[in-house]
Amino acid sequence: MAATPPAEIRGIYRYPVKGLSPEPLQRAPLSIGRTLAADRRYAIENGPSGFDPAAPAWMPKTNFLMLMRNERLAGLNSHFEDEKNLLTIRRDGELVAHGDLETAEGRAAIEAFFAQNFASELKGPPRVLSGRDHSFSDVARKVVSIVNLASVRAVEAMAGTAVHPLRFRANLYLEGWPAWHEAQLVGEVLAVGPARLKVVKRITRCAAVNVDPETAIRDLEIPQTLMRRFGHNECGIYAEVVAGGTIGTGDVVTVEG
Repeated sequence: MAATPPAEIRGIYRYPVKGLSPEPLQRAPLSIGRTLAADRRYAIENGPSGFDPAAPAWMPKTNFLMLMRNERLAGLNSHFEDEKNLLTIRRDGELVAHGDLETAEGRAAIEAFFAQNFASELKGPPRVLSGRDHSFSDVARKVVSIVNLASVRAVEAMAGTAVHPLRFRANLYLEGWPAWHEAQLVGEVLAVGPARLKVVKRITRCAAVNVDPETAIRDLEIPQTLMRRFGHNECGIYAEVVAGGTIGTGDVVTVEG
């Protein structure tokens, strides 16, 4: 494998509710075996799934409202306040729903909004789900997702148009690696200050990345483009936190040893 140059964290994002808005962070504490704090902490159940909050277990994303099928979610701007467990949803700048996601009343307010506004896309009553420290990630492991901005630019060149990096809904966006270099790093350990992240898997892309996060329009065919060019539809990597520490934008990322 070619030597890995250092990279820089250009963006840190979490997604408190699966399928809803990314929230930018300047700094984020990482804990061993955990996701970013509150990342995919909640999901909107799309019809009965059998999820048990008392014994939370991973389930496929098809059980929830998500961008792969429900691109109109990208037209909502949401914000989560950790101290109050308060989710606020705006559409075109107008407040359309808010509620404390740890109370029955607050969850009911959010559920009522989705029941009214996403009725044609629902397979049953929408329900806000949470399960202690469970993460409604696309994969069963508790991971941090990483996207190389040079690879995003390579996708732009293939697509022949601008590609917003937030289409890829990553936790960390890095600058400094050559395009697609991250695919070679599975099994390697990334060092960011005292934190260490072991790369465990490449990210397989679904139709969610075809949705423009600013217009909520499904306007590209990125997985198909990758498949035609490379014979796979991978872009980005998952890593597990193996040593804790606080990371921030501007921090340098190196491959350890």
